[in-house]
Amino acid sequence: MPDAATLEAAVDAAADRLRRLPESRLRRGAATAGLDLARELARRAQLLENPAAPPRELPDDGVFVTGDQLAVAGHDLAHAIRHAPDPAAARAALTTALALLSSATDF
Repeated sequence: MPDAATLEAAVDAAADRLRRLPESRLRRGAATAGLDLARELARRAQLLENPAAPPRELPDDGVFVTGDQLAVAGHDLAHAIRHAPDPAAARAALTTALALLSSATDF
């Protein structure tokens, strides 16, 4: 069974791919795809940490920081998974996050 370290490795690989892309590729949609993924991982982390509160949306800080945003959101989710009081919810979040990362082919 994968664990939070597996998620961190997958997030780091995806974030590094984004960071290496040229500006033209980022502007043609890779940055948007990366931000969408980062927002989803951040949303899932927030729901694990505080299911009663509505999640806040990760801001769009520009195409050049999307890789960093993805890394931070993914590591936040890994932390939330490690410390989640509900193991079933943590497993579901981990499984979904890994699936999202593996299907992220736009960058």
